[in-house]
Amino acid sequence: MATNQTLNLIRRSRKLFSSSTRSIRCLSTSSALTGTSPPPPPPNVMNYDRLAEETETKIKKLENPDSRFLQYNSPHPVVLSDYSRILAAPETKVTTLENGLRIATESNLAAKTATVGVWVDAGSRYECEGTHGTGHFLLHMLFEGTEKRPVRVLEEEIANMGGHFLADCLQNSCFSEDQIVKQRDVILRKMAEGEEEAIFDHLHATAFQYSPLGRTVRGPDANIKAITKKHLESYVMRHCTARRMVIAAAGNVKHEDVVNQVKKHFTKLSTDPTTTAELAELEPAIFTGSEVRIIDDDVPLAHFAVAFSGASWTDPDTIALMVMQSMLGTWSKSAGGGKHMGSVLAQRVGIDVIAENMRAFNINYKDAGLFGVYATCNPDCLDDLGYAIMYEVSKLSYRVSKEDVIRARNQLISSLILNIDGTSPVAEDIGRQLLTYGRRMPVAELIARIDAVDASTVKRVANRFIFDRDIAIAAMGPIRKLPDYNWFRRRTYKNRY
Repeated sequence: MATNQTLNLIRRSRKLFSSSTRSIRCLSTSSALTGTSPPPPPPNVMNYDRLAEETETKIKKLENPDSRFLQYNSPHPVVLSDYSRILAAPETKVTTLENGLRIATESNLAAKTATVGVWVDAGSRYECEGTHGTGHFLLHMLFEGTEKRPVRVLEEEIANMGGHFLADCLQNSCFSEDQIVKQRDVILRKMAEGEEEAIFDHLHATAFQYSPLGRTVRGPDANIKAITKKHLESYVMRHCTARRMVIAAAGNVKHEDVVNQVKKHFTKLSTDPTTTAELAELEPAIFTGSEVRIIDDDVPLAHFAVAFSGASWTDPDTIALMVMQSMLGTWSKSAGGGKHMGSVLAQRVGIDVIAENMRAFNINYKDAGLFGVYATCNPDCLDDLGYAIMYEVSKLSYRVSKEDVIRARNQLISSLILNIDGTSPVAEDIGRQLLTYGRRMPVAELIARIDAVDASTVKRVANRFIFDRDIAIAAMGPIRKLPDYNWFRRRTYKNRY
Protein backbone atom coordinates (compact mmCIF):
# COMPACT_ATOMS: atom_id res chain seq x y z
CA MET A 1 0.00 0.00 0.00
CA ALA A 2 2.74 2.43 0.91
CA THR A 3 4.61 1.52 -2.28
CA ASN A 4 1.58 2.40 -4.45
CA GLN A 5 1.23 5.81 -2.75
CA THR A 6 4.92 6.57 -3.35
CA LEU A 7 4.59 5.70 -7.07
CA ASN A 8 1.54 7.94 -7.44
CA LEU A 9 3.40 10.91 -5.86
CA ILE A 10 6.33 10.40 -8.24
CA ARG A 11 4.02 10.37 -11.28
CA ARG A 12 2.25 13.56 -10.11
CA SER A 13 5.56 15.40 -9.54
CA ARG A 14 6.74 14.42 -13.04
CA LYS A 15 3.51 15.76 -14.56
CA LEU A 16 3.86 19.03 -12.66
CA PHE A 17 7.52 19.41 -13.70
CA SER A 18 6.75 18.74 -17.37
CA SER A 19 3.85 21.21 -17.37
CA SER A 20 5.92 23.92 -15.69
CA THR A 21 8.75 23.35 -18.18
CA ARG A 22 6.33 23.71 -21.09
CA SER A 23 4.99 26.96 -19.63
CA ILE A 24 8.50 28.38 -19.15
CA ARG A 25 9.34 27.48 -22.76
CA CYS A 26 6.15 29.16 -23.94
CA LEU A 27 6.97 32.31 -21.95
CA SER A 28 10.52 32.45 -23.27
CA THR A 29 9.27 31.94 -26.84
CA SER A 30 6.64 34.67 -26.52
CA SER A 31 9.11 37.11 -24.92
CA ALA A 32 11.59 36.45 -27.71
CA LEU A 33 8.89 37.12 -30.28
CA THR A 34 7.87 40.41 -28.67
CA GLY A 35 11.53 41.54 -28.37
CA THR A 36 11.53 42.31 -24.61
CA SER A 37 14.70 40.32 -23.92
CA PRO A 38 18.05 40.49 -25.76
CA PRO A 39 18.61 37.94 -28.52
CA PRO A 40 20.82 34.97 -27.72
CA PRO A 41 24.49 35.26 -28.74
CA PRO A 42 25.63 33.67 -31.97
CA PRO A 43 26.78 30.08 -31.62
CA ASN A 44 30.39 31.02 -32.43
CA VAL A 45 30.61 33.70 -29.64
CA MET A 46 31.46 32.63 -26.12
CA ASN A 47 29.81 34.18 -23.07
CA TYR A 48 32.99 35.86 -21.85
CA ASP A 49 33.42 37.50 -25.30
CA ARG A 50 29.96 38.98 -25.03
CA LEU A 51 30.69 40.26 -21.48
CA ALA A 52 33.93 41.83 -22.73
CA GLU A 53 32.04 43.68 -25.48
CA GLU A 54 29.51 45.01 -22.96
CA THR A 55 32.32 46.21 -20.68
CA GLU A 56 34.05 48.01 -23.58
CA THR A 57 30.77 49.70 -24.47
CA LYS A 58 30.34 50.96 -20.88
CA ILE A 59 33.93 52.26 -20.82
CA LYS A 60 33.34 54.18 -24.05
CA LYS A 61 30.24 55.77 -22.52
CA LEU A 62 32.27 56.87 -19.49
CA GLU A 63 35.04 58.30 -21.65
CA ASN A 64 32.58 60.10 -23.92
CA PRO A 65 29.64 61.07 -21.70
CA ASP A 66 26.53 62.74 -22.96
CA SER A 67 27.39 66.39 -23.48
CA ARG A 68 23.92 67.44 -22.32
CA PHE A 69 24.81 66.52 -18.74
CA LEU A 70 28.46 67.62 -18.45
CA GLN A 71 28.70 70.74 -20.58
CA TYR A 72 28.60 73.00 -17.48
CA ASN A 73 30.10 70.92 -14.66
CA SER A 74 32.80 68.84 -16.29
CA PRO A 75 35.87 68.49 -14.01
CA HIS A 76 38.14 68.98 -17.04
CA PRO A 77 38.94 72.51 -18.23
CA VAL A 78 37.46 73.56 -21.55
CA VAL A 79 39.87 74.70 -24.25
CA LEU A 80 38.53 77.84 -25.89
CA SER A 81 39.44 79.21 -29.29
CA ASP A 82 38.56 82.77 -28.33
CA TYR A 83 39.64 84.21 -24.98
CA SER A 84 38.51 87.76 -25.62
CA ARG A 85 35.47 87.38 -23.38
CA ILE A 86 37.68 86.44 -20.42
CA LEU A 87 40.34 89.08 -21.10
CA ALA A 88 37.79 91.88 -21.60
CA ALA A 89 37.66 92.70 -17.88
CA PRO A 90 37.43 96.37 -16.85
CA GLU A 91 40.80 98.05 -16.53
CA THR A 92 42.05 99.06 -13.10
CA LYS A 93 43.54 102.55 -13.35
CA VAL A 94 46.08 103.61 -10.72
CA THR A 95 47.37 107.11 -10.05
CA THR A 96 50.09 107.88 -7.49
CA LEU A 97 50.16 111.43 -6.12
CA GLU A 98 53.32 113.32 -5.20
CA ASN A 99 52.97 112.45 -1.52
CA GLY A 100 52.77 108.72 -2.33
CA LEU A 101 48.99 108.28 -1.97
CA ARG A 102 47.64 105.76 -4.48
CA ILE A 103 44.22 106.09 -6.12
CA ALA A 104 42.80 103.07 -7.96
CA THR A 105 39.48 102.76 -9.76
CA GLU A 106 37.61 100.21 -11.81
CA SER A 107 34.88 101.91 -13.83
CA ASN A 108 31.63 100.21 -14.73
CA LEU A 109 29.32 102.92 -15.99
CA ALA A 110 26.48 100.43 -16.36
CA ALA A 111 26.38 99.92 -12.58
CA LYS A 112 23.78 101.80 -10.57
CA THR A 113 25.98 102.24 -7.49
CA ALA A 114 29.59 103.05 -6.65
CA THR A 115 31.83 102.12 -3.73
CA VAL A 116 34.69 104.26 -2.43
CA GLY A 117 36.94 103.14 0.41
CA VAL A 118 40.23 103.87 2.15
CA TRP A 119 42.62 101.02 2.91
CA VAL A 120 45.55 101.52 5.29
CA ASP A 121 48.56 99.20 5.54
CA ALA A 122 48.58 98.95 9.34
CA GLY A 123 47.99 96.43 12.08
CA SER A 124 48.84 95.32 15.58
CA ARG A 125 52.32 94.09 14.56
CA TYR A 126 53.35 97.68 13.77
CA GLU A 127 52.13 99.05 17.12
CA CYS A 128 54.04 99.41 20.35
CA GLU A 129 53.89 96.75 23.06
CA GLY A 130 52.11 99.00 25.53
CA THR A 131 49.56 100.47 23.09
CA HIS A 132 48.73 97.69 20.62
CA GLY A 133 45.00 97.50 20.12
CA THR A 134 44.76 101.20 19.32
CA GLY A 135 44.14 100.51 15.63
CA HIS A 136 41.14 98.32 16.41
CA PHE A 137 39.89 100.97 18.84
CA LEU A 138 40.24 103.60 16.10
CA LEU A 139 37.93 101.63 13.79
CA HIS A 140 35.19 101.98 16.39
CA MET A 141 35.80 105.72 16.71
CA LEU A 142 36.10 106.91 13.09
CA PHE A 143 32.36 107.39 12.48
CA GLU A 144 31.57 108.79 15.94
CA GLY A 145 31.69 112.44 14.91
CA THR A 146 34.19 114.93 13.52
CA GLU A 147 35.11 118.53 14.32
CA LYS A 148 32.51 119.81 11.84
CA ARG A 149 29.84 117.13 12.05
CA PRO A 150 28.32 115.53 15.17
CA VAL A 151 27.45 111.84 15.11
CA ARG A 152 23.83 112.28 13.98
CA VAL A 153 24.68 114.80 11.23
CA LEU A 154 27.51 112.56 10.03
CA GLU A 155 25.23 109.52 9.77
CA GLU A 156 22.57 111.45 7.85
CA GLU A 157 25.02 112.97 5.39
CA ILE A 158 26.79 109.67 4.75
CA ALA A 159 23.46 107.97 4.11
CA ASN A 160 22.39 110.71 1.71
CA MET A 161 25.62 111.53 -0.10
CA GLY A 162 28.73 109.64 1.07
CA GLY A 163 31.94 110.51 -0.77
CA HIS A 164 34.35 113.07 0.74
CA PHE A 165 33.15 112.37 4.30
CA LEU A 166 35.79 109.62 4.40
CA ALA A 167 38.44 112.31 4.36
CA ASP A 168 36.67 114.23 7.13
CA CYS A 169 36.37 111.11 9.33
CA LEU A 170 40.00 110.12 8.84
CA GLN A 171 41.56 113.56 9.23
CA ASN A 172 39.21 115.47 11.55
CA SER A 173 37.70 112.96 14.00
CA CYS A 174 37.08 114.64 17.35
CA PHE A 175 37.49 111.51 19.57
CA SER A 176 35.21 112.80 22.30
CA GLU A 177 35.66 111.33 25.77
CA ASP A 178 32.06 110.12 25.94
CA GLN A 179 32.45 108.12 22.73
CA ILE A 180 35.77 106.69 23.91
CA VAL A 181 34.15 105.37 27.09
CA LYS A 182 31.21 103.99 25.11
CA GLN A 183 33.34 102.17 22.54
CA ARG A 184 35.68 100.87 25.26
CA ASP A 185 32.74 99.08 26.90
CA VAL A 186 31.66 97.69 23.52
CA ILE A 187 35.12 96.27 22.79
CA LEU A 188 35.50 94.73 26.25
CA ARG A 189 32.09 93.11 25.94
CA LYS A 190 32.87 91.64 22.52
CA MET A 191 36.15 90.24 23.78
CA ALA A 192 34.23 87.94 26.10
CA GLU A 193 32.40 86.45 23.10
CA GLY A 194 33.54 84.38 20.17
CA GLU A 195 35.63 81.28 20.82
CA GLU A 196 36.95 81.11 17.26
CA GLU A 197 38.51 84.58 17.42
CA ALA A 198 40.04 83.73 20.78
CA ILE A 199 41.53 80.50 19.37
CA PHE A 200 43.24 82.34 16.53
CA ASP A 201 44.49 85.03 18.90
CA HIS A 202 46.11 82.34 21.03
CA LEU A 203 47.38 80.54 17.92
CA HIS A 204 49.20 83.66 16.73
CA ALA A 205 50.50 84.34 20.22
CA THR A 206 52.13 80.91 20.48
CA ALA A 207 53.20 80.55 16.82
CA PHE A 208 54.85 83.97 16.64
CA GLN A 209 55.86 84.38 20.26
CA TYR A 210 58.43 87.08 21.03
CA SER A 211 57.59 88.79 17.72
CA PRO A 212 55.09 91.60 16.96
CA LEU A 213 52.86 89.35 14.82
CA GLY A 214 51.92 87.46 17.97
CA ARG A 215 50.09 90.47 19.40
CA THR A 216 46.31 90.33 19.36
CA VAL A 217 44.38 92.72 17.13
CA ARG A 218 42.13 93.99 19.93
CA GLY A 219 44.91 94.20 22.49
CA PRO A 220 44.83 93.14 26.16
CA ASP A 221 42.30 94.54 28.62
CA ALA A 222 44.91 96.77 30.23
CA ASN A 223 45.70 98.51 26.93
CA ILE A 224 42.04 99.00 26.03
CA LYS A 225 41.28 100.58 29.40
CA ALA A 226 44.27 102.91 29.08
CA ILE A 227 43.67 104.21 25.52
CA THR A 228 42.99 107.96 25.40
CA LYS A 229 42.38 110.64 22.78
CA LYS A 230 46.10 111.31 22.62
CA HIS A 231 46.83 107.67 21.68
CA LEU A 232 44.26 107.76 18.86
CA GLU A 233 45.58 111.01 17.39
CA SER A 234 49.15 109.73 17.58
CA TYR A 235 48.13 106.51 15.81
CA VAL A 236 46.54 108.44 12.93
CA MET A 237 49.63 110.61 12.46
CA ARG A 238 52.03 107.66 12.64
CA HIS A 239 50.23 104.96 10.65
CA CYS A 240 47.70 106.68 8.38
CA THR A 241 50.37 108.12 6.12
CA ALA A 242 50.03 108.78 2.42
CA ARG A 243 52.52 106.07 1.36
CA ARG A 244 50.68 103.42 3.38
CA MET A 245 47.19 104.26 2.09
CA VAL A 246 45.15 103.29 -0.97
CA ILE A 247 41.88 104.92 -2.01
CA ALA A 248 39.92 102.48 -4.17
CA ALA A 249 36.67 103.04 -6.05
CA ALA A 250 34.54 100.70 -8.16
CA GLY A 251 31.26 100.97 -10.01
CA ASN A 252 29.75 104.00 -11.69
CA VAL A 253 32.77 106.27 -11.25
CA LYS A 254 35.26 108.07 -13.47
CA HIS A 255 38.92 107.86 -12.56
CA GLU A 256 39.65 111.53 -13.20
CA ASP A 257 36.76 112.65 -10.97
CA VAL A 258 37.94 110.47 -8.09
CA VAL A 259 41.52 111.75 -8.41
CA ASN A 260 40.33 115.38 -8.34
CA GLN A 261 38.17 114.78 -5.25
CA VAL A 262 41.04 113.07 -3.42
CA LYS A 263 43.42 115.93 -4.21
CA LYS A 264 40.82 118.37 -2.91
CA HIS A 265 39.90 116.69 0.40
CA PHE A 266 42.86 114.51 1.51
CA THR A 267 45.20 117.38 2.30
CA LYS A 268 46.23 116.67 5.91
CA LEU A 269 47.87 113.27 5.49
CA SER A 270 51.30 112.65 6.96
CA THR A 271 54.13 112.35 4.42
CA ASP A 272 56.27 110.03 6.55
CA PRO A 273 58.20 107.90 3.99
CA THR A 274 58.45 104.83 6.26
CA THR A 275 56.76 101.72 4.80
CA THR A 276 55.54 98.56 6.47
CA ALA A 277 58.18 96.53 4.61
CA GLU A 278 60.86 98.49 6.44
CA LEU A 279 59.07 98.00 9.76
CA ALA A 280 58.74 94.25 9.14
CA GLU A 281 62.47 93.96 8.47
CA LEU A 282 63.23 95.55 11.85
CA GLU A 283 61.08 92.99 13.71
CA PRO A 284 60.55 89.94 11.48
CA ALA A 285 57.94 87.29 12.24
CA ILE A 286 59.57 84.06 13.42
CA PHE A 287 57.50 80.86 13.62
CA THR A 288 57.97 78.75 16.75
CA GLY A 289 56.65 75.22 17.14
CA SER A 290 54.66 75.31 20.36
CA GLU A 291 51.22 74.97 21.90
CA VAL A 292 48.84 76.69 24.29
CA ARG A 293 45.98 74.85 26.04
CA ILE A 294 43.26 76.45 28.12
CA ILE A 295 41.17 73.82 29.91
CA ASP A 296 37.58 74.77 30.66
CA ASP A 297 35.33 71.82 31.48
CA ASP A 298 32.27 74.05 31.91
CA VAL A 299 31.75 74.58 28.17
CA PRO A 300 30.20 71.79 26.06
CA LEU A 301 32.51 71.80 23.00
CA ALA A 302 36.26 71.71 22.49
CA HIS A 303 37.91 74.15 20.07
CA PHE A 304 41.39 73.65 18.67
CA ALA A 305 43.54 74.68 15.72
CA VAL A 306 46.66 73.02 14.29
CA ALA A 307 48.88 75.20 12.09
CA PHE A 308 52.11 74.98 10.11
CA SER A 309 54.31 77.87 9.08
CA GLY A 310 52.80 79.19 5.85
CA ALA A 311 53.76 81.50 3.00
CA SER A 312 53.76 85.27 2.65
CA TRP A 313 51.58 87.17 0.20
CA THR A 314 54.31 87.37 -2.43
CA ASP A 315 55.65 83.83 -2.03
CA PRO A 316 55.50 81.83 -5.31
CA ASP A 317 53.78 78.93 -3.51
CA THR A 318 50.93 81.03 -2.10
CA ILE A 319 48.53 79.93 -4.86
CA ALA A 320 49.40 76.26 -4.30
CA LEU A 321 48.59 76.61 -0.60
CA MET A 322 45.23 78.12 -1.55
CA VAL A 323 44.51 75.02 -3.67
CA MET A 324 45.59 72.77 -0.79
CA GLN A 325 43.24 74.64 1.52
CA SER A 326 40.43 73.96 -0.93
CA MET A 327 41.43 70.27 -1.06
CA LEU A 328 41.08 69.95 2.72
CA GLY A 329 37.80 71.87 2.53
CA THR A 330 35.23 72.78 5.15
CA TRP A 331 32.45 70.89 6.90
CA SER A 332 29.65 71.76 9.28
CA LYS A 333 26.75 69.85 10.78
CA SER A 334 24.39 72.57 9.64
CA ALA A 335 25.66 72.48 6.03
CA GLY A 336 23.55 70.81 3.38
CA GLY A 337 26.33 68.70 1.88
CA GLY A 338 26.66 66.37 4.85
CA LYS A 339 28.95 63.47 4.02
CA HIS A 340 28.65 64.07 0.27
CA MET A 341 31.47 66.60 0.10
CA GLY A 342 34.34 66.72 -2.35
CA SER A 343 37.00 66.89 0.34
CA VAL A 344 38.15 63.51 1.67
CA LEU A 345 38.67 65.03 5.12
CA ALA A 346 35.13 66.43 5.10
CA GLN A 347 33.81 63.01 4.05
CA ARG A 348 35.59 61.29 6.94
CA VAL A 349 34.32 63.85 9.41
CA GLY A 350 30.77 63.61 8.04
CA ILE A 351 30.60 59.82 7.91
CA ASP A 352 32.10 59.26 11.36
CA VAL A 353 30.32 62.32 12.87
CA ILE A 354 33.40 63.34 14.84
CA ALA A 355 33.07 67.14 14.65
CA GLU A 356 30.56 69.93 14.86
CA ASN A 357 32.41 71.93 12.24
CA MET A 358 35.82 71.98 10.60
CA ARG A 359 37.59 74.26 8.15
CA ALA A 360 41.04 74.60 6.66
CA PHE A 361 42.68 78.03 6.72
CA ASN A 362 45.54 79.73 4.89
CA ILE A 363 46.51 83.10 6.42
CA ASN A 364 49.09 85.25 4.64
CA TYR A 365 51.12 88.18 5.94
CA LYS A 366 53.88 90.35 4.53
CA ASP A 367 56.69 87.99 5.55
CA ALA A 368 55.00 84.93 7.08
CA GLY A 369 51.82 82.87 7.13
CA LEU A 370 49.83 80.11 8.82
CA PHE A 371 48.36 77.00 7.16
CA GLY A 372 46.25 74.51 9.06
CA VAL A 373 42.85 73.30 10.23
CA TYR A 374 40.44 74.63 12.86
CA ALA A 375 37.77 72.34 14.33
CA THR A 376 35.08 72.14 17.00
CA CYS A 377 33.93 68.81 18.45
CA ASN A 378 32.68 66.93 21.48
CA PRO A 379 35.38 66.00 24.03
CA ASP A 380 35.06 62.27 23.27
CA CYS A 381 35.91 62.82 19.58
CA LEU A 382 39.17 64.72 20.06
CA ASP A 383 41.43 61.73 19.44
CA ASP A 384 39.61 60.55 16.30
CA LEU A 385 39.30 64.05 14.87
CA GLY A 386 42.96 64.83 15.50
CA TYR A 387 43.96 61.61 13.74
CA ALA A 388 41.73 62.34 10.72
CA ILE A 389 43.10 65.88 10.37
CA MET A 390 46.76 64.90 10.63
CA TYR A 391 46.31 61.90 8.31
CA GLU A 392 44.75 63.96 5.52
CA VAL A 393 47.13 66.90 5.94
CA SER A 394 50.27 64.75 5.92
CA LYS A 395 48.90 62.72 3.00
CA LEU A 396 49.37 65.80 0.80
CA SER A 397 53.11 65.06 0.89
CA TYR A 398 52.71 61.50 -0.42
CA ARG A 399 49.54 60.74 -2.33
CA VAL A 400 47.61 63.36 -4.30
CA SER A 401 45.12 62.41 -7.00
CA LYS A 402 44.65 64.41 -10.17
CA GLU A 403 40.88 64.47 -9.69
CA ASP A 404 41.13 66.03 -6.21
CA VAL A 405 43.39 68.78 -7.51
CA ILE A 406 41.05 69.57 -10.42
CA ARG A 407 38.06 69.70 -8.10
CA ALA A 408 39.89 71.97 -5.66
CA ARG A 409 41.05 74.29 -8.45
CA ASN A 410 37.55 74.62 -9.86
CA GLN A 411 36.07 75.23 -6.43
CA LEU A 412 38.73 77.86 -5.63
CA ILE A 413 38.18 79.70 -8.90
CA SER A 414 34.41 79.69 -8.39
CA SER A 415 34.66 81.06 -4.85
CA LEU A 416 37.13 83.79 -5.87
CA ILE A 417 34.92 84.95 -8.73
CA LEU A 418 31.80 84.90 -6.58
CA ASN A 419 33.57 86.95 -3.90
CA ILE A 420 34.11 89.87 -6.30
CA ASP A 421 30.50 90.11 -7.40
CA GLY A 422 29.46 93.70 -6.70
CA THR A 423 31.07 97.10 -6.37
CA SER A 424 31.98 96.76 -2.67
CA PRO A 425 33.88 93.44 -3.03
CA VAL A 426 35.67 94.78 -6.13
CA ALA A 427 36.79 97.93 -4.30
CA GLU A 428 38.00 95.84 -1.37
CA ASP A 429 39.87 93.51 -3.73
CA ILE A 430 41.59 96.47 -5.38
CA GLY A 431 42.67 98.00 -2.08
CA ARG A 432 43.85 94.69 -0.62
CA GLN A 433 45.90 93.71 -3.70
CA LEU A 434 47.57 97.09 -4.03
CA LEU A 435 48.67 96.88 -0.39
CA THR A 436 49.90 93.28 -0.64
CA TYR A 437 51.10 92.82 -4.25
CA GLY A 438 51.66 96.44 -5.22
CA ARG A 439 49.38 95.97 -8.23
CA ARG A 440 45.94 94.68 -9.18
CA MET A 441 46.21 91.13 -10.49
CA PRO A 442 43.78 90.53 -13.39
CA VAL A 443 41.25 87.75 -12.95
CA ALA A 444 42.58 85.96 -16.04
CA GLU A 445 46.09 85.90 -14.56
CA LEU A 446 44.81 84.61 -11.22
CA ILE A 447 42.88 81.80 -12.94
CA ALA A 448 45.97 80.89 -15.00
CA ARG A 449 48.10 80.71 -11.85
CA ILE A 450 45.54 78.44 -10.17
CA ASP A 451 45.23 76.17 -13.23
CA ALA A 452 49.02 75.79 -13.26
CA VAL A 453 48.88 73.91 -9.93
CA ASP A 454 48.90 70.13 -10.46
CA ALA A 455 49.40 67.05 -8.26
CA SER A 456 53.20 67.26 -8.41
CA THR A 457 53.08 70.93 -7.36
CA VAL A 458 50.90 70.07 -4.37
CA LYS A 459 53.29 67.35 -3.22
CA ARG A 460 56.31 69.62 -3.64
CA VAL A 461 54.72 72.45 -1.65
CA ALA A 462 53.47 70.02 1.02
CA ASN A 463 57.01 68.67 1.44
CA ARG A 464 58.21 72.25 1.88
CA PHE A 465 55.65 73.37 4.48
CA ILE A 466 54.18 70.19 6.05
CA PHE A 467 56.50 67.18 5.87
CA ASP A 468 58.38 66.83 9.19
CA ARG A 469 57.79 70.47 10.11
CA ASP A 470 57.06 72.00 13.49
CA ILE A 471 53.46 72.88 14.28
CA ALA A 472 51.59 75.31 16.51
CA ILE A 473 48.51 74.21 18.48
CA ALA A 474 45.92 76.30 20.29
CA ALA A 475 43.07 74.60 22.17
CA MET A 476 40.28 75.73 24.50
CA GLY A 477 37.46 74.02 26.37
CA PRO A 478 37.17 70.42 27.63
CA ILE A 479 40.40 69.30 25.93
CA ARG A 480 41.82 66.79 28.41
CA LYS A 481 41.51 64.01 25.80
CA LEU A 482 43.32 65.97 23.09
CA PRO A 483 46.60 64.15 22.26
CA ASP A 484 49.82 65.85 23.33
CA TYR A 485 52.14 67.90 21.15
CA ASN A 486 54.53 65.03 20.36
CA TRP A 487 51.59 62.94 19.11
CA PHE A 488 50.72 65.63 16.56
CA ARG A 489 54.36 66.27 15.66
CA ARG A 490 54.97 62.58 14.99
CA ARG A 491 52.15 62.56 12.43
CA THR A 492 53.65 65.24 10.23
CA TYR A 493 55.59 62.46 8.45
CA LYS A 494 55.45 58.75 7.71
CA ASN A 495 58.22 56.23 7.46
CA ARG A 496 58.48 55.44 3.76
CA TYR A 497 60.38 52.18 4.10
